[in-house]
Amino acid sequence: MKKSISTSLMLALLGLAISCKSPETNTDIPEEEIKPLTLTDEELKDKVLGMLVGSAIGDAMGAPTEMWSREMISAEYGFVQDLDSMVREVSPEGIWKANLPAGGTTDDTRWKKLAFEYLAGENPKTLDPKQFASHILAQFDGYLAEYKTIESETAEPFEANSLKVGWLQEWAKAARPYVKNDLNGYQIGLSTFYGGEMVCAGLLYAPAIGAFFPENPEKAYSEAFKLALFDIGYAKDITALSAAMTSAAMKKEATQADVLDVLRSVDPEKYYGARLVGRSSYRILQTALQIVQEAKTTNEAKFTTEEERFAKAQTWTPEYLQPVFEQLDQHLQDMPFHAGEIHLQVLTAMIFADFDFEKTLIFLVNYGRDNDTTAAIAGGILGAYFGFDRLPEQMKNQVLEVNKNELDIDLVELSENMTENLLRRYK
Repeated sequence: MKKSISTSLMLALLGLAISCKSPETNTDIPEEEIKPLTLTDEELKDKVLGMLVGSAIGDAMGAPTEMWSREMISAEYGFVQDLDSMVREVSPEGIWKANLPAGGTTDDTRWKKLAFEYLAGENPKTLDPKQFASHILAQFDGYLAEYKTIESETAEPFEANSLKVGWLQEWAKAARPYVKNDLNGYQIGLSTFYGGEMVCAGLLYAPAIGAFFPENPEKAYSEAFKLALFDIGYAKDITALSAAMTSAAMKKEATQADVLDVLRSVDPEKYYGARLVGRSSYRILQTALQIVQEAKTTNEAKFTTEEERFAKAQTWTPEYLQPVFEQLDQHLQDMPFHAGEIHLQVLTAMIFADFDFEKTLIFLVNYGRDNDTTAAIAGGILGAYFGFDRLPEQMKNQVLEVNKNELDIDLVELSENMTENLLRRYK
């Protein structure tokens, strides 16, 4: 289930982390240029579906304990290693159906659905941010119209529809003025979006954009950056990088080096050249690499024999993860859904787990905080990396079934529709 990152690559990345020189950056690819894919049609289908289902598995694993502390997770669920049912209340950003069975998902998967529906009908050469904003508004306005048609003497239908309206109301207040070319209104909407925090807005749909530009990280970055309409500051860079990582993961026989190199070499917006500050997302990578190195050193000292270290690394335990968790605790933001915090946790988990799909999700879900979002992002990147066929059999089948039957989200159909658009692009 994994391709190991070489020691030389890890040392090279660590060397870059302490270097005074900024890495060279690539420029965006012209819209007219479309690189031929090395993937066959079947391989493309497998990777697109793998991205979507891998993300949904991560969302479903974290959904029962979203925003919980490690102590709360351990007390009620123990050490989470699989999908589990959720006993939690409904909320606009959470689940819309109470007490979902194992495999149910939250807004992280709803955003992939919305993005895939948009991408299935878009020009595959370049994306139009106004069209994307209009797509979101159409969904929101549809929910409002639905609310106005409800005729009921009980509150339940109104409450159910209010969840849908609440999900997109913050997004609509920025999207509407953007579509209308109201710069002042858009600036106000963006500045007050979820209270003005640097939340993980674009990260909710970034892997979908990466899947739409397979094997082309530079293009995926540029297009995702355009569609990061609801991000501020370096959160836009993190969104675009996550799309680029997904695109790199979709390369034929992709390696860990292919995916991680994106984090230092792709910078069409010239973040590295920012005076005094430089590139915040790159410093997050540096921190992730340092955390992994120090945690592994701690575990080597704790588990003294080679046999003991091997056993602990094969079957993870809370004791084995404790050193890396404690170091991550030192970098918490005010909000658990802060884009920088999420980026750090995703990178740390993927590198510490050596890109193993299940171990990466186990790491993130048991760490807590916004664990359904972190697991959904990592699951999307690694799902593209491995493809649908290599994802855990029971998990993927359960997520497909529950999303279709309980939530009316047909992940296979969504994937097929977008892939058909992609295949037309390369014919």
